[in-house]
Amino acid sequence: MTANREDYLKQIYKLGGAENFISNKHLAFSLNVSPPSVSEMIAKLSKEGLVTYEAYKGVKLTEEGRKKSVFLARSHRLWEVFLIEKLGYDWSDAHIDAELLEHVTPERLEKRLYAFLGKPKRCPHGEIIPDYEDMGIKDEGLIFLSDMDCGKMATLTRVKEEKELLDYLQDLGVVIGSTIKIINKGEYEGNITFEMIAVESIDDKEKRNSTSKSITVSHKAAQRIFVREND
Repeated sequence: MTANREDYLKQIYKLGGAENFISNKHLAFSLNVSPPSVSEMIAKLSKEGLVTYEAYKGVKLTEEGRKKSVFLARSHRLWEVFLIEKLGYDWSDAHIDAELLEHVTPERLEKRLYAFLGKPKRCPHGEIIPDYEDMGIKDEGLIFLSDMDCGKMATLTRVKEEKELLDYLQDLGVVIGSTIKIINKGEYEGNITFEMIAVESIDDKEKRNSTSKSITVSHKAAQRIFVREND
């Protein structure tokens, strides 16, 4: 299977295509490709038994397509953990190289990498790493940072996989797993300032103390940062 086909499968899965139909328009937007290109690829994937398509509803993964998508998502995120934790990559470079490695990783290597890294639950920027028993990647109960009110506290859970965003947030010192408190929200979709109070490891095995720091992000970035509000 070509890398392009695999990218389509993984994106359908990330958009929720294991349980729900995803519109061609939504898929085209998320992949930054033309609708005709999506239609052509969906026809190929359907012929291979990896997706089903229904007019006016969109595309959905078959069981075989779901298994392939989970494998790709797991490989990608495991490589990100390895590249960042073991080789000192930054977020965006790890994401770029993981995109290459996921397409050439055999199952035996993926399983050994998973065990070697201690069966991590999330990649460094917060995406769930599916295990081999529960292959779902649902992350329920999350909201955008931009939707929080001043004074509210939350756990910074994950950020979208966009190179410019990953570079921007890493340069600011944002750490996934941090407990944050909203300090200020600028009017008319202005900047959002929050205090990063504590930092936990991404796999929840241990908690590390961190010096509290104030961080200001743009409203656009805050719409790409997912948090889970604290009770």
